[in-house]
Amino acid sequence: MPRYTVHVRGEWLAVPCQNGTNTVRWLGKEAVRRYMKNKPDNGGFASVEEVEFYVRRCKGLGLLDHDDKLEVALEDNEFVEVVIQGDVSSPDFIPSQPEGVYLYSKYREPEEYVYLDGNSLTTEKLVSLGKGLYKIKLTPEAEIKVRESSDVIRSIVEDAKDPVYGITTGFGKFARIRISKCKLQELQVNLIRSHSAGVGKPLIPERSRMLLALRINVLAKGYSGISLETLQQTIDVFNASCLPYIPEQGTVGASGDLAPLAHLALGLIGEGKMWSPKSGWADAKYVLEAHGLKPINLRPKEGLALINGTQMITSLGCEAVERAAAIARQADIVAALTLEVLKGTTRAFDSDIHALRPHPGQNEVAFRFRSLLNSDHHPSGIAESHRFCERVQDAYTLRCCPQVHGVVNDTIAFVKEIIQTEINSATDNPMVFAERKETISGGNFHGEYPAKALDYLAIGVHELAAISERRIERLCNPSLSELPPFLVTEGGLNSGFMIAHCTAASLVSENKALCHPSSVDSLSTSAATEDHVSMGGWAARKALKVIENVEQVLAVELLAACQGIEFLRPLKTTTPLEKVYDLVRSVVKPWLRDRFMAPDIAAAHRLLVDQKVWEVAEPYIEKYRIEHPPEHRPGSPTAFSLAREGTSHHHHHHHHHHSESE
Repeated sequence: MPRYTVHVRGEWLAVPCQNGTNTVRWLGKEAVRRYMKNKPDNGGFASVEEVEFYVRRCKGLGLLDHDDKLEVALEDNEFVEVVIQGDVSSPDFIPSQPEGVYLYSKYREPEEYVYLDGNSLTTEKLVSLGKGLYKIKLTPEAEIKVRESSDVIRSIVEDAKDPVYGITTGFGKFARIRISKCKLQELQVNLIRSHSAGVGKPLIPERSRMLLALRINVLAKGYSGISLETLQQTIDVFNASCLPYIPEQGTVGASGDLAPLAHLALGLIGEGKMWSPKSGWADAKYVLEAHGLKPINLRPKEGLALINGTQMITSLGCEAVERAAAIARQADIVAALTLEVLKGTTRAFDSDIHALRPHPGQNEVAFRFRSLLNSDHHPSGIAESHRFCERVQDAYTLRCCPQVHGVVNDTIAFVKEIIQTEINSATDNPMVFAERKETISGGNFHGEYPAKALDYLAIGVHELAAISERRIERLCNPSLSELPPFLVTEGGLNSGFMIAHCTAASLVSENKALCHPSSVDSLSTSAATEDHVSMGGWAARKALKVIENVEQVLAVELLAACQGIEFLRPLKTTTPLEKVYDLVRSVVKPWLRDRFMAPDIAAAHRLLVDQKVWEVAEPYIEKYRIEHPPEHRPGSPTAFSLAREGTSHHHHHHHHHHSESE
């Protein structure tokens, strides 16, 4: 028999329906009748008949027609809301769609699986799990390890004479208080409920997914003592895309991310709120039931196994490091485009200069600039047009890109290595060593590693925005650009990029405050049992915020550089950069007169977030790497050559070829 879960004034009611020909009006009335029956004052209504209401689906908020038959209008187990006319929606009601839900408008259940064993997850794969591209299975080896450590816990509960931390004792300051056998399950449930004390906005579905997937990966290592049944139930919840309500604030990042992970576990035991693409937000027990799942019954140590570890810091850190890598690669392309528009020279990217300071990031960035700007390989009319100008040196924001962007690349590589290690680390306490048949209390839950790394990431990546904003200024300022003020004709009547530059400046300033490291702080908690903490949760959240701001600033620079090209036509830039220009023009028209600008910035931002700019340019960069063409070293005022002094001025454009591999 079909049944529906109906929300009336903050209550969730399960309404079975014996007859599929019943209408939406019948369902609404039946839900109101059941709601009134539960209220001592009938909810303030004299009779069901006098209540006027409308009915809408929780998913997508579509209004339903009262006369439609239920079997046509709704799926079995659908979630609907009855809105009583005249009611004002309560300010604390969680709307059906959390922010970021646009990611789910096309939600398709994934068919492919990722096999987790606690040792081989990558940052890229975790981000893909967050996007809902895969389901999860355990490897057979992981199943064996999980079973073995779970057996140790069972033996301890049955045989141990002495108290064992977290299994037969309280937690933190209460570690010396022994708990009787009959209360061990209650101990674990109490732990989850009391530790679910987070505040703030909930994590968006992608991030909740990453958190859940990462926790599963850690449990799959087999040092947590969780039973295979409980772990499998957790995986089933992930695979059904049932995501608990996890407030983003509340972790100090030592003894792990206790509050966020407790909220995660609270959903698993069928309490608190939960979201799925099928149901929207609803009470966790109804969401689980709608997906044919049962709440988890926690056995000894299992509550602790679910909440002890650095998974919030690290899962957000994974997204941060992947997005940082994407924007850093594309920043080189955007800067190369700006260099062309500002008629900069390519001589500062000569491989011989960078070989003398062999930082990997610096040399890679210089190489990318050469591959995009090499005029022999794909000639640039713009570069040829200013070959004999009198400018002796370019500004640092153009000339020093390899040095400034370079250290960002090396920072990302360093941070990625730490995060990569952390996602495959056992970070709970106590650890269960099955081969030794013992549990040992340690401190692997301390989040200092990812916290410090993510503070460093924010400081590093911010520089991409800081230098980009200065290049935007050079593009907009006519005394520096030789282009119309603010990149628009009829300046005065039109303001062009004037305020887009202000937006970039404001984001750079915001980042300066966000770059103050979170991990230099520590406050003693848990009555001085946890007397030093990492504050890594905020380090991760603000690193993401910094990276989002960097993406926006580079979106403005990308638009400004493409607009600058309009004033240099009919001259063309190099082939790869023309391809980037074409990509931008596929979503944003040239700026002929003032128009609503925010959608243009949003469209350019989307290109960067989806890595479209990189996809267009990368084949040219890699082709150049493989082919090692002769390095283009044109005569230029920025390079003085004794070898050329004997030749007359108009011979300066004879090229001296040196191979790229020298």
